[in-house]
Order: sequence, then C-alpha cells, then structure tokens
Amino acid sequence: MIEPPILVFGGAIALVFGFAIGSFLNVVIWRIPAGNSIVSPPSACTTCGAPIAPRDNVPVVSWLLLRGRCRHCQAPISARYPIVEGVTGLAFVLVVLGAFFGVYPAAYALPLAYFVAIAIALTLIDIDTHTLPNKIVLPSYFVVAVLLVAASAIENSWPRLLMAALGTIILFGFYFLLAMISPRGMGFGDVKLAGVIGMLLGWLGWGSLAIGGFAAFLLGGVFSLLLIVTKKVSRKGGIPFGPWMLLGAVVGVAAGQPLLNWYLSALGIG
Repeated sequence: MIEPPILVFGGAIALVFGFAIGSFLNVVIWRIPAGNSIVSPPSACTTCGAPIAPRDNVPVVSWLLLRGRCRHCQAPISARYPIVEGVTGLAFVLVVLGAFFGVYPAAYALPLAYFVAIAIALTLIDIDTHTLPNKIVLPSYFVVAVLLVAASAIENSWPRLLMAALGTIILFGFYFLLAMISPRGMGFGDVKLAGVIGMLLGWLGWGSLAIGGFAAFLLGGVFSLLLIVTKKVSRKGGIPFGPWMLLGAVVGVAAGQPLLNWYLSALGIG
C-alpha cells in the first residue's frame, strides 16, 4: 500500500515540474508555427517588447500577481498562458497517480509524461493553425522509442518493444491508407502523428492500441456531428483531427484493456 506522504510528495513534485514544462510549452506553441527559434530571443511582451524578468516568469503565480497584465505597458496577457501551465501541471500529477495506482507500469510514466507534454502543444497548434509541425512530431519517434526502451529495461519486459513496433506500423499504415483514400479528409500530419501514438499504445498491449485508435474516431465523429447539427461548421468545414487522436490515445492508456475486455465479454468472447 502506498503511504499518503509519499503520494503527496510525488504529486507535488509532478505539479511543480509540470508547471515549468507548461511554461516552456507556451513558447513552443507560439514560436514553432511561426518558424521562430524556441531558444532565442528571450521572452518579451508581445505589445511593448519589454523583456520578461524572471520574477514575472514564474508559472501561473506571476500571471495572477500581475493580474494578467504586462508590468511595463499594462497590456493584457492572454489567460491561455496560465491555463496551459496549470493543465500541464495537473496532467503530470495524473501521470504520476496512474503509475502509483498501477494503471500502467511505473517505468511507463516518463514516456507518457513526454507524450502528454507534446499532446498539449500539438492540440493547441492544430486548433490554431490546422497543422501538426514536423519539428515536434518527427523527433518524437526517436524520443518515445528511447524512453520505451528504457522502460522495457526497467520492467525487464522486452516483448513490449515488439508490440510498440507493431503498434507504430499498424496505426501509421491505417492512417496512411485513409489519407490515400481521402486526401482531403486526412492530412499527412495526422499520419505521422499516428505512428508515435501507435508506438506508445502498442507498448501497453492490444487493448490500449485498439481502444485508443477507435476512441479518436468516436470522439472526433461525435464532436463533428454536434458542430454540424448546431450549424457551427458546414459538412465541408475543416475540423482538426489531431486533438481527437491525442485524446483517444489518453483513453487507450487510461482504460484501453478494461474497455476491450468488457466489450469482448459483452459479445460472449472474453
């Protein structure tokens, strides 16, 4: 049984670390679509250009203390910044809790935390620009692969790497086929992202891969139908699919195998 103090301490560390990563994600979300460096120049007010001092760059806290305004010109600072930082912090806490309570192996927490971070960035970028930048997606193949190799070594479960490879091939191949059949309905950014998701879900097993892949289409389809019914968008309107792929992956990680077992049991198979 996990001692409450250990759980609280682990959650607190994850929250603070998540806040810091969320602050960096704000830079990624703003600069990568614009083709700018995420390293330089240092962060500055987008209105007056004044550099942001370290005391004004503390995640969540600085925005609250400044009441959402630049210290120099009093221009409003978007609430998206603290929201991204807060959501990332809470997401990292949930990742740690999932490992603590055995939802997935403890060694899986690190690759999952990385995936959660890029998922937050890619979701907002896709909503803003309808793109999934190669600068984030393509390096993620290498990063996720390395982290999953480390997780397999820690867990002494090497067959999981074969499942991760199969997951990459299956999901990438499936999305590639969809893109070939309907180029206007499925972009190659989605295809490339599918391979990363397949790798991450495949490591956990068939249940996570199947449910995670299916959940993307279910959630995205329901949302798109609601928008069409409420006339928020036309049938030909562009609705980014990347966020639903990422959300579906989260469902696959959190409850993929139990949901698949329930479904098979309902069919009288399991």
